[in-house]
Amino acid sequence: MLTIHKTDTLDLPELEPYRTMRRAAEHERKGIFVAEGEKVVQRLLNTPFEIISVLVTEDWLARIEGRLRERTEHVRAYVAPKALLETMVGFQLYHGVLALAKIPPPATLEAILSDGSRPLLLLAADGLTSAENLGVVARNCAAFGVQFLITGETCSSPWLRRAVRNSMGGIFHLPTTRVANLAAELSKLSHRGIAVIAAHPHANGKTLSQADLRQDCCIVLGSEGYGISPQVLQSCSEHVAVPMPWNVDSLNVSSAAAVFLYEAARQRGLA
Repeated sequence: MLTIHKTDTLDLPELEPYRTMRRAAEHERKGIFVAEGEKVVQRLLNTPFEIISVLVTEDWLARIEGRLRERTEHVRAYVAPKALLETMVGFQLYHGVLALAKIPPPATLEAILSDGSRPLLLLAADGLTSAENLGVVARNCAAFGVQFLITGETCSSPWLRRAVRNSMGGIFHLPTTRVANLAAELSKLSHRGIAVIAAHPHANGKTLSQADLRQDCCIVLGSEGYGISPQVLQSCSEHVAVPMPWNVDSLNVSSAAAVFLYEAARQRGLA
């Protein structure tokens, strides 16, 4: 069901989430996220996620009205002039279309294990504070067949607006959960026979091509500034480095994710 509301103000109570897009933590507590941009919103429309509303220009309503009417949930479309929407900081970059949707329930490892897909390829993020970086990591996960993304207690959320945008909708197809103690969760994975492999630039001896990524494994990425925390590092069964010249000490975390995940796909005959 679709209802259309034309408005010349952004002060409506229903538009409060769009006005407060920078209050990412508040959105997460409410279990909602904002998708922005043409490709991301179009990809959201291809999912079963519950869409609450869209905020669009007349032109954009014409493009997606048919798809909105096909939705089974009640979606409210708020139509505003482009000049009004451009008063929202940065919005002019994203084509005049935003959507508000509910964050899906967190996935569970048991559900991933029970679906029978082997070998497992999981990724855990420790201390990634940049939503943009986490979004690109999620995009890499979707591109290389990661079955489960685990975010630790000190990590940003993949459902923040900038993370969703930088994932280019990849997060919509990636089961994910947030844990209260990442080190403890990784130890549990090890006890279940899953290799926990730290992407660690100061690994002693073992380089990426020497690691066996054909087995059930979880690749662990650390923060942008300090890498993997000591507690989490102790929970990893292997420390593996990407070989680099002496004058380069590390890669950006999203680049490291792409390198590790490509190597996993290559070893598994998928690349």
